[in-house]
Amino acid sequence: MSAASLPEALATKTRDRIIAALGLTEIPGDDGGPYMTLESHAPMAQGKVGEVRVYSGGPLQQMVTCTIAVPQIGLDSHMLFAFTPGESAVPHFTLDSVAAGGHCAYHLDLVPRLDLGANLTYMDEVYTPLTEACKAGRAMPGLSEAQLDMRQLAIMSPWMLVSRATMDAFKGLDASVDAYLDHWFSILERGISDEALEAVDSAALSERDRRNRAIIFDPDVDKVWNQIGGLIGKENCDALRALLKNNA
Repeated sequence: MSAASLPEALATKTRDRIIAALGLTEIPGDDGGPYMTLESHAPMAQGKVGEVRVYSGGPLQQMVTCTIAVPQIGLDSHMLFAFTPGESAVPHFTLDSVAAGGHCAYHLDLVPRLDLGANLTYMDEVYTPLTEACKAGRAMPGLSEAQLDMRQLAIMSPWMLVSRATMDAFKGLDASVDAYLDHWFSILERGISDEALEAVDSAALSERDRRNRAIIFDPDVDKVWNQIGGLIGKENCDALRALLKNNA
């Protein structure tokens, strides 16, 4: 068995920590394997190029992981989204861990469930404790700016860590991921205070989450979906997007 790549190792470690900490159970596909198997629809690759796995249980609605690896084009992509229930104010946890085009890249965030510009107590409970970890993560040597659309930045949190990284820098990402993950676990355990949820109801939270996910996974906002569609086929791409957008 070949050794895991740096992006795969980081994604796998993070996934396994979440499964163990929250007691998640995998939901298999119809054949008892991964929830979805991704076959190549591109001429440069043949056969299986990835898989989607889904987990449920504990305080989560679901956790979805997606791996796509195509050595022929130097792509090694690992996405993880751990979704809290639609009516919850606890943020979703997300990690993208990628090698592509001769460089590495990553994206780490706790996705806001309320408007931070109108909910200071929520912001201070959920995000202000991440400030030092965020500053340390951004100050690491070997990072360079990721090419994101301004709308992508607007729908995530200001504490998001997103960069291209050298191999040496990527090896040092564990500290940032662990800090964000540990903080997220603590929020899940204690919940959000009543003060932070003043004038917020569960129906409004769920509707905001539905609209937020629709934007996050919109191919017009995140152009990577168009590239993925060309690789795994439109039908599989649409099915994956539907899975990620569903907050029921």
